[in-house]
Amino acid sequence: MKKLLFLLLLIPVLGWAQSPFDGTWKFDPDKSKLPQKPDEYLLKDGMYECKTCKPEIKVKADGQFQKVTGHPYFDMQKVTVIDDRHISTEEQKGDKQISNGKWSVSEDGSALTIAWTDFSNPAGGPVSGTSTFTRVGKAPAGANAISGSWRQAKLDVATADALLFTYKTGGGDSFSMTSPTGQSYNAKLDGKQVPYVGDPGTTTVSLKRIGDSIEETDYRDGKVISIGKSTVSADGKTMTTEVEDKVHGTKATYVAEKQ
Repeated sequence: MKKLLFLLLLIPVLGWAQSPFDGTWKFDPDKSKLPQKPDEYLLKDGMYECKTCKPEIKVKADGQFQKVTGHPYFDMQKVTVIDDRHISTEEQKGDKQISNGKWSVSEDGSALTIAWTDFSNPAGGPVSGTSTFTRVGKAPAGANAISGSWRQAKLDVATADALLFTYKTGGGDSFSMTSPTGQSYNAKLDGKQVPYVGDPGTTTVSLKRIGDSIEETDYRDGKVISIGKSTVSADGKTMTTEVEDKVHGTKATYVAEKQ
């Protein structure tokens, strides 16, 4: 969930007489098109599996923290079964609390709601929200109702600061991105990688201009993890960003409004 917000923090600009990207923007989840590729989970016989996580996660669902590897945001996960339609999850990195979620499946089994809180941002305090999913693949016989394939239908972010980001251009083809939750970078539009601050899942970023759009490439330890292309509307009020997530094999379109 956190990475989803970081993917929105794409594209400053340079080279325009007056940059249409300059200023503060607010992501609007209701106007955005979320990834259509389903997420797949299995909770059966005391084991929890996230089959579409990269890498996959398989831990005991016994209410105790279990070690996981290969994930930049957390290295421990706890899954607690409440009943056959409800579970809770918690994540840690080292001894630091990272996130938690309360999962609830509707009585008819068609909808999954996850109320989540993210504690990992370097500034601004916790971020909370709710993700709603529609079932597209049934749960196996004998499995908890959270099992099966789910497509995200809606994202609600209750913490307003988590939706904001600011771009500022300067002389010498320079620009910066900052956010209230502590993410930032300073770069040039020359395709060269520079540090991405405040997101352990994104270590560097590079940008280049394509016509009136800006293309941002995000990297993790030198490997491309996402590519986003952003364009500002003719009236300067709306920014649309098309993102290809190379890790999960998904595409999405995010919309932000000028503040």
